[in-house]
Amino acid sequence: MRLPVLAALLLAGAPLAAQDAPPARIDYAAERAAIARYQDADQRLQDVGWTLARGNAGFCPKVVPSIGLQLQDMASYGAPAVARRALGLKGDFAVQTAARGSPAALAGAFTRNREIALLERFDPNEWPAGAAMEWQRLVRAHDHIEAMLTEHGGIAIAFADGGSAARVQPAQVCATRFELMGDGGKAVADGARVVIGIGFPAFSYAEEPVFAAVVAHELAHNVLGHDAWLDRNGRQGKNVRRIEREADRLIPWLLANAGYDPEAAVTFMTRWGSKHDSGLRFRMGHDGWDERAEAIALEVAQVKDLMAREGRADWAAHFRREIDPAGGLLRKAGR
Repeated sequence: MRLPVLAALLLAGAPLAAQDAPPARIDYAAERAAIARYQDADQRLQDVGWTLARGNAGFCPKVVPSIGLQLQDMASYGAPAVARRALGLKGDFAVQTAARGSPAALAGAFTRNREIALLERFDPNEWPAGAAMEWQRLVRAHDHIEAMLTEHGGIAIAFADGGSAARVQPAQVCATRFELMGDGGKAVADGARVVIGIGFPAFSYAEEPVFAAVVAHELAHNVLGHDAWLDRNGRQGKNVRRIEREADRLIPWLLANAGYDPEAAVTFMTRWGSKHDSGLRFRMGHDGWDERAEAIALEVAQVKDLMAREGRADWAAHFRREIDPAGGLLRKAGR
């Protein structure tokens, strides 16, 4: 379940972006198109991630202030100068995405690739960075934004084009960041982040609620404390199987609170599992896809009942746990 922090934004299939490629031979239009494809996928992930994290904030054990803004740093590319020229930037920091419905999106100022000059009086472009593939500075920028939101209840962000600075106030969301990996087809969670590879099959699903189901599965791992629990109790197959069952079963709860049809959880598991649930190693930590879909369907019925009666699916109060998040296995953990 663990991944190193992403060096992010080395795009799968980017045309050149080689550190030593002569500028005259670089197709900058193709570079821009490759970056745009990545950003389109990231926008989809951030839109869904924000909707889930915001809709379930009332039930998550830990919440943080957020404005739904993702930045990009040219230093995180394999060839910063190429990326900078392709996007028409003088500095390194610019807007990557503003999640749909978030304070950043509602502010109307955070258009894609708009260059950033200041984050609450600090210029992130002045922070030291390596020559290429530098991910630490981007993490620092996002950490700084969260710190300002926590300490001051808002943040002022200025732009390099001289337009008016935007002062944005946050909303509370479940404490998880959503990150798109530039290659690979996996979806993982590490307790603080949900990381999904751009090659994950769910990106081909046109229906947003079905795509949201896979994001919800990974978010479930974080809000249920699975990574820390495995650290304490071991990552052997029987333990992984239990936390995977819990994550599956929480999907419809998370979807419903975010305004999605909880039935999409069953649709996702059926569609994805019937094609991709295979291999002995995978089966060691997961039930078969049909068993997983059946378990999810049982939760859907309870979620629909709660939504009809209470208008929300309070999983903090009503969800049946299979593990003790503060200890080990529950004595009578059912399936």
